[in-house]
Amino acid sequence: MHASLQVGKYLVSPLTRLEDCGRFAASVSIRSGRGSNTHDRVLRLVPVFESRDDAVRYATAQGLAWIAGGPAVAHPATNQE
Repeated sequence: MHASLQVGKYLVSPLTRLEDCGRFAASVSIRSGRGSNTHDRVLRLVPVFESRDDAVRYATAQGLAWIAGGPAVAHPATNQE
């Protein structure tokens, strides 16, 4: 797990996983609430990346876009498999 960001009532936590192909998959956890009222949404993201840092940046941007309620951040075609 990587550095999480507190944004208002949400905690955004980017996640990465090394794939068999040597590239990195990205996911993001968006948590809200406390105790038994905690809600955690995990988004698994489609593109894969050459570096872990690129995957973390993308996951963070997607989490922030989800919180803002706006459209998802477009990903560069060069990062797709």
